[in-house]
Amino acid sequence: MTYAVHILAGSVGIIAGFVALYSAKGAPLHRKAGIVFVYVMLATALVGMAIATVRGVAPAINIPAGTLTAYLVITSLATVRPPFEGSRQVAFAAMLVALAVGISSLTFGFEALANGGTRKGMPAFPFFMFGVIGLLGSAGDIRVMRSAVLRGPSRLARHLWRMCFALFIAALSFFIGQAKVIPKPIRIFPLLALPVLAVLVTMFYWLWRIRVKRSLRGIVAVGAPETA
Repeated sequence: MTYAVHILAGSVGIIAGFVALYSAKGAPLHRKAGIVFVYVMLATALVGMAIATVRGVAPAINIPAGTLTAYLVITSLATVRPPFEGSRQVAFAAMLVALAVGISSLTFGFEALANGGTRKGMPAFPFFMFGVIGLLGSAGDIRVMRSAVLRGPSRLARHLWRMCFALFIAALSFFIGQAKVIPKPIRIFPLLALPVLAVLVTMFYWLWRIRVKRSLRGIVAVGAPETA
């Protein structure tokens, strides 16, 4: 039953994430789909971590994946929300979580390389991926806490890449990690990889638009700068 809930919630979250990714930025549809994505991903991450912990299903991979997904959606949503009392303390705690995931995942990755490319049957790649994302996230948190205020493109870029990486983890886990639940006639791995790659391509496109080209065309509302 828990597996069914996890897969169903993850499917809803992925759909909501793609709607938010490809709808007009800042428009009502984008905001509503984004909120659904955040809450469903939080539920999916918690259920996934519970399964990994209680049933021992690849905890070295699934617990960091769930923790990192929850961290990314929470900090991404907080980026575009007004600050609240204690928000700085919450941001500091989130930074520590990301740092812990980053360091532990990289450690597991190097252990995998030292053991011939795997650690307890798991390849090194996901460990390094979660490690790099965790360290990037914690570095961004430190930068935000030092600068105190995020404005315009910096604020949008922080929100964007965190939501996109959360969607990337979810899509990778579903289309590649859970490919067995997809009907066999359409279980074609090059095709299953397309949604995963689409998230990355779209993320890099918008980061280029926002950070390099400095174009906010197509974004309905940027909003006022918020205290981190």
